[in-house]
Amino acid sequence: MPLSMNREVFITCAVTGSGGTQDRSPHVPRSPKQIADSAIAAAKAGAAVVHCHVRDPETGAPSRDLGYYREVTDRIRDSEVDMVLNLTAGMGGDIVFGGVENPLPTVDGTDMVGATERVAHVAECLPEICTLDCGTMNFAEADYVMTNTPGMLRSMGKMMTDLGVKPEIEAFDTGHLWFAKELVKEGVLAPDALVQLCMGVPWGAPDDLNTFMAMVNNVPDEWTFSAFSLGRNQMAYVAAAVLAGGNVRVGLEDNLWLDKGVLAENWQLVERAGTIIENMGARVIGPAEVREKLGLVKRAPQG
Repeated sequence: MPLSMNREVFITCAVTGSGGTQDRSPHVPRSPKQIADSAIAAAKAGAAVVHCHVRDPETGAPSRDLGYYREVTDRIRDSEVDMVLNLTAGMGGDIVFGGVENPLPTVDGTDMVGATERVAHVAECLPEICTLDCGTMNFAEADYVMTNTPGMLRSMGKMMTDLGVKPEIEAFDTGHLWFAKELVKEGVLAPDALVQLCMGVPWGAPDDLNTFMAMVNNVPDEWTFSAFSLGRNQMAYVAAAVLAGGNVRVGLEDNLWLDKGVLAENWQLVERAGTIIENMGARVIGPAEVREKLGLVKRAPQG
């Protein structure tokens, strides 16, 4: 299909993620205060949407603790800086098998819980957006599988929709988009779906442009999409996503570096993405315009 450049672009900042990146950069936030502060700085730099995981403040390990999510949410909402809050719902689907000869029982690192528990923090905090990883996938680790069965996704997607929280479909390969379209067809997700094209994540869709355009061409016209890639290709994908008609995601979840040998902070990555977007002749839009575009309702701080 012919490219149709997006002229009104929103930036999502993926603030911290759940990987071992905190061991490779002191700028990756761990505590709820650090995560909220980094999100606020990113919003000040031009991010309309902040995508947040939480971590154990002492170890940096990924967490599903409701208290941490509540604190991050409250700190962001109590700040005087406006932003659209996007919480992950990807936790709780991790299986680490015991090896190629003895896969069962599973070993440390396995974290498998039911749909209600996986969405508990979403029901507690009611962000405007939360993620829905639309498929099971091998990652780079030898015996780890991110597990999202069709039944689990139907259940989680319905819960999100019923809560009035917009799911952001995380698509790591073309089959994930295929299933997401089925969820829309079944009425689990609304027709005006939101999708994040996750490129270059081993072993999902590689981030070459032919594969990227195959992903873009599988996104229905009435959907809104963003895209990102990892590491050194993060900023190249800012340009690619805008040129292909989408929005962009940057942040320390996906890339630790500002330049060769220079570790980044989230706000710096957002600022650089904004410069690229504007130099392409597009405009970076803010959270109020994103809410109007996506049909979101701003949540007030809880008293």
